[in-house]
Amino acid sequence: MRAKNIGIDLGTANTIVYAEGKGIVLSEPSVVAKNTKTGEIVSVGSEARDMIGRTPASIVAIRPMKNGVIADYDTTVAMMKYYIQKALGGKGSKPYVMVCVPSGVTEVEKRAVIDATRVAGARDAYVIEEPFASAIGAGLPVMDPTGSMVVDIGGGTTDVATISLGGIVSSRSISMAGDKLDECIIYYVRQNYNLLIGERTAEQLKIDVASASTTLAKELDSQTIRGRDLVTGLPKTIEIPAEAVAEAIQEVVDEIITAIKETLEETSPEIAADVIDHGIVLTGGGAQLRHLPEVISDATKVPVFVASDPLDCVAIGTGESLKSIDVMKKK
Repeated sequence: MRAKNIGIDLGTANTIVYAEGKGIVLSEPSVVAKNTKTGEIVSVGSEARDMIGRTPASIVAIRPMKNGVIADYDTTVAMMKYYIQKALGGKGSKPYVMVCVPSGVTEVEKRAVIDATRVAGARDAYVIEEPFASAIGAGLPVMDPTGSMVVDIGGGTTDVATISLGGIVSSRSISMAGDKLDECIIYYVRQNYNLLIGERTAEQLKIDVASASTTLAKELDSQTIRGRDLVTGLPKTIEIPAEAVAEAIQEVVDEIITAIKETLEETSPEIAADVIDHGIVLTGGGAQLRHLPEVISDATKVPVFVASDPLDCVAIGTGESLKSIDVMKKK
């Protein structure tokens, strides 16, 4: 029996796997827990993420992807092997695999992704650019002679692209995305409240009360957080207002808006006119940031929408592109 071909959204924060004929079969954090003494992989995915900041010295929880590209090759191979086997239900057959990469990656980085996927158990591997995959997943008419604009805000990168006739017309890839939002929150809390918080707390704060607008954030409730007091060194609980969190992430929001404006400036007048007609579509986990569509729309004077399934758009698009895998084989 032929192995089902699979599409992998190999993200900095999460890995989502799409199996041909089944849809999304797996969505887990891109984290691997490794024993530093023996080099053995202790756990992968959700289990490994729960260990972040809570491991003994001999075990480290690693995120092998950085800014959408491979930062730790061997660990990425181990992680992909685990996900491919899990997606196929442990069957021994080798699938063709389509993996998405950020739009700004070099040929060397693309090659690393293809090699890692082959070593992890793929019969062969192909890459698709993230904004193109997310546009397919969001249901945009990518093959038509109509300009579409997509902004994919992932964990490591934000990819902005205008697409027409099955190709990317202009694009930008910046490392201002979900992880950077967490970093900004950690830094802000440390500077303004003398409190050290971990990645998980910052992420929870982002999910619960973060807003792209400092003005609109005033309507949101404040949040209680716990961390370590930098003065006494003891655990401490504080209340943080939502507008403080909005202020903390303002720099990242501004950078994303700049990337969108620069991409629009490079676009032909016809495609720019199409984008004004159809609007900008936001995908990725970062698209769920409160008030982001309003803030971007205000800055660009273009309507902005969030895709119906923002987290899964890239994986769905990567999976959909498996239908044209025979074209890829001939390349």
